[in-house]
Amino acid sequence: MANILKKSEQELLLGNEAIVRGLVESGVKFASTYPGTPSSEVGNILEEMSDKVGMYFEFSSNEKVAMEVSAAAASSGVRSFVFMKHVGLNVAADPMMTLAYAGIKGGMLIMSADDPSTHSSQNEQDNRYYSTLALLPMIEPSTPEEAKDMIKGAYEISEKLTLPLIYRTTTRVNHARSIVKFGNIIDTPASGHFVKDDKRFVNIPAYARGNRVRLLELYAKAQELSEVSPYNFIEGSGEIGIITSGVSYTYVKEFISDISILKLGFTNPLPENKIKDFIKGKKAIIIVEELEPFLEDQVLRISGQNQLAVPIYGKRTGHLPRAWEFSPDVLKGIKNIVKVKDMPIPLDPCTIKLPSRPPTLCAGCPHRGMYAATKKAVGNQNVVYCSDIGCYTLGVQPPFNAADFIICMGGGAGAAGGFAQVTDQKAIAFIGDSTFFHSGVPALTSALFNDHKIVMVILDNRTTAMTGHQPNPGTGRHYGNVNTDAIDVEKLVKGIGVKFVETIDPYDVKGAEQVMKDAMAFDGVAVVISKCACPLELKKQKLLIPKQCVVDQDLCIHCYTCLKMIACPALIKKDKKVEVDSTQCIGCGMCANVCPKNAIKVKQ
Repeated sequence: MANILKKSEQELLLGNEAIVRGLVESGVKFASTYPGTPSSEVGNILEEMSDKVGMYFEFSSNEKVAMEVSAAAASSGVRSFVFMKHVGLNVAADPMMTLAYAGIKGGMLIMSADDPSTHSSQNEQDNRYYSTLALLPMIEPSTPEEAKDMIKGAYEISEKLTLPLIYRTTTRVNHARSIVKFGNIIDTPASGHFVKDDKRFVNIPAYARGNRVRLLELYAKAQELSEVSPYNFIEGSGEIGIITSGVSYTYVKEFISDISILKLGFTNPLPENKIKDFIKGKKAIIIVEELEPFLEDQVLRISGQNQLAVPIYGKRTGHLPRAWEFSPDVLKGIKNIVKVKDMPIPLDPCTIKLPSRPPTLCAGCPHRGMYAATKKAVGNQNVVYCSDIGCYTLGVQPPFNAADFIICMGGGAGAAGGFAQVTDQKAIAFIGDSTFFHSGVPALTSALFNDHKIVMVILDNRTTAMTGHQPNPGTGRHYGNVNTDAIDVEKLVKGIGVKFVETIDPYDVKGAEQVMKDAMAFDGVAVVISKCACPLELKKQKLLIPKQCVVDQDLCIHCYTCLKMIACPALIKKDKKVEVDSTQCIGCGMCANVCPKNAIKVKQ
């Protein structure tokens, strides 16, 4: 982590590091999140240093709760920041939509870190539409330096309008690095006072109708601010104009010259007069933006309303793609309209032999044992494997093939009940410990309430692993002055009325297999808790005891059961022999547990 608090003029920062620096400079005193890539580093950094700057920070149980606690802080006059990945805003949208009606008193930013090309997500939805749906102002930075600098101005806009503001980034902004100049740090109150105002903060229908009108009036004021915002500016000149925003602006700047550019950073409401004046007199307008034609459609509307007979090119005309993130190479789609610099000639890929490395469960991952035990217990029975969002999504890969249905956080647990109700297939839902607290508990209570005969397997690896090993309610939280006990998953499950509850060690594959057989035979809701810490987390905490698995070649009969059931990357088939890669093996003994001839030994 870069020294964000360092007293220097500038630093080379990751986009997410720059965002944290922007929060510090803006005197933000309250932040909340549920971790999700590409926003995760913001939370990791705040966990380490928030107490040093007098900021309260929490990992909430899900994004909805994160939105609500930050909303309460901002409604009490304290500057707050809530952040999440793009699909997380779906979870938080319910409180956000009504929060727009109520507004806030201290500044509040809602960071949506969108993921074009789905680098680490199940979809690439364009969250710019949330700003128009909620009638909330939106700011979009293009670079890490802008990501830092725009935060202070965004808080000023939020406070001037008394509205939360959507601060939208994308993966290439969050995860890019650049030189970021540091500014002065201001101080704001760390505590506030909530002044009761039922008509504003209690949105029953009678009050909501008036607040709707108030929101529209504030939205009109936001329009005025957008027209004069320094984040919307024109540079260059020429008969052809480009309107762009976000990281697309950087591609335009690098590969297109001698062009007039309208760069938009305050992207909702759009500066309609500035856009109208920019279009006038041009031979053509090109809209360069990632994902949906959000800007393009509005520019077409503005052009039509003002009778501007200027051709507008972009996604609607097929010149630029609607799917996936852009790269400089995408700009070749408009080279017949404007001169685009050639991309540097890449090396011939035929001369470069790079090994492929698809994502996979780590060596010694306890999920491997649970999947192996489940597959063995299921045998030839007809089941539907409902999986979820996290490391265990990788259960879709051979030899496990244990993910038939994945939609969203907690979605597998909920869907399992539907499959159990309308098919004759047994539904097995895999869900992680953090995801269970996020949205699995309601799905489990619903299964109980509706008598859905499902098996829920809670893969409790004692951390929120895939997003960077953040804590969750099942681990407790220990940082600064916060010291909370872990919530016991087994006690919670039993407490809501589940009759079949078993906790197993997934490294004991044979024992886990028998428990899974019993769970599948149970007439009702069955919960199996696979409890074993993630080896990477143990390494980080320096708690992993060094061990090593070795294969006794005299006992090995080359049945390859270990490879077929566990498929650990530390196991290697070489000249028909099974060997252990000592650089990867952690000595968990999972492979030894399934070897029918006891040919694999675990040594200290």
